[in-house]
Amino acid sequence: MDHNNVSRHQYFYAVGLSYRKADAETRGRFSLDADARTRVLLQAQQEGISSLVVVSTCNRTEIYGFAQHPFQLIKLLTDNSRGTVEEFQRAAFVYKNHEAIGHLFRVGTGLDSQILGDFEIISQIKLSFIESKNHGLANAYMERLVNSVIQASKRVKNETELSSGATSVSFAAVQYIMGNVEAIADKNILLFGTGKIGRNTCENLVKHTKNDHIVLINRTREKAEQVAGKFNLVVKDYDLLPLEIPAADVLVVATGAQQPTIDKDMLVLNKPLLILDLSVPKNVDENVRELGNVTLVHLDDLSKITDSTLENRKKHVPAAEAIIEAIMGEFNDWLNARKFAPTINALKEKLNSIKDGELDFQRKKISNFDEEQAEIISQRIIHKITTHFANHLKDRDTVVDESIEWIEKVFGIENKEQAS
Repeated sequence: MDHNNVSRHQYFYAVGLSYRKADAETRGRFSLDADARTRVLLQAQQEGISSLVVVSTCNRTEIYGFAQHPFQLIKLLTDNSRGTVEEFQRAAFVYKNHEAIGHLFRVGTGLDSQILGDFEIISQIKLSFIESKNHGLANAYMERLVNSVIQASKRVKNETELSSGATSVSFAAVQYIMGNVEAIADKNILLFGTGKIGRNTCENLVKHTKNDHIVLINRTREKAEQVAGKFNLVVKDYDLLPLEIPAADVLVVATGAQQPTIDKDMLVLNKPLLILDLSVPKNVDENVRELGNVTLVHLDDLSKITDSTLENRKKHVPAAEAIIEAIMGEFNDWLNARKFAPTINALKEKLNSIKDGELDFQRKKISNFDEEQAEIISQRIIHKITTHFANHLKDRDTVVDESIEWIEKVFGIENKEQAS
């Protein structure tokens, strides 16, 4: 029996797709916007799933949770996205127990990011966990695990240089613009979409390009104004988008639409235009490539660009992995202690029952029986026995579930407090 399972009936799984095996088009079909993530959580409640976290970013869509079989979680994903089970089987992954825990640690610390060291993913995990908790879908196991991943992420960021250089999609996009557009401070930049990636891209554009005439457009003007207010930028109404594009030298698209919002019919141009599509699903139709003066770059293309700090960041992977191993070890120690504590308590009750019976027998048999002294000695013996068993179960080489079953069988005890 796997010693990392949470209970006798459920296992911890990580299921999903990432840039490693799924291209942007495939990831787009499985992407989950805010409404879709809520539907997943509500469906999970209806189907009796105790705890899960849903993470959907431009690079991955993943569900971490408890189930008897991973298909329960896969079904949640396919029921609430445009992806099919067949597509999932071709491009997805399923990790169980220890492997699932390890995967979440690597994702949360930026080791599994499309751009090595991307530190933005941990905030997505935090928000996803809060969302699950608000729906009553975050048990003690999940809370401890997510907090451990957050702790690992902080230590990796503070104690290594894994996050040096272009470590996010938004920064990589700005770096690409600066490397490919001359006199960028004097160019017209149009940012369409002010979600998380859009906001971060805007901040990086202002900070690194020194361009002070960036135009923001969003379907909801208020959101664009909130972002623009921080940097004193111009906001235009959504219906003016077709008029603003011809004036732009650079168009950054970071919307959350499920279908392309930009196509070649919208582009009436008399000068070159660089378009960066930072959206998943893709929000710029591939047909814009048919226009000779348009250059289209998708976020998957950005990850292939090697910046000058990449090799330096790679040197810090072993240090990051050592931090992960240490904090994962602490989490597994907590998990094992949480699993065997009810068994140790049941063992202690069993030994006390044996002790009470034996003391009662000796009390009747021995006329001057020193009951107080016998009680003290018996309790010390019981404490030493249970401590030996606890130390055995704490050992990282111990197969905890098998040992628990063995103890329960030998002593004829039943653990009524299964960990949730």
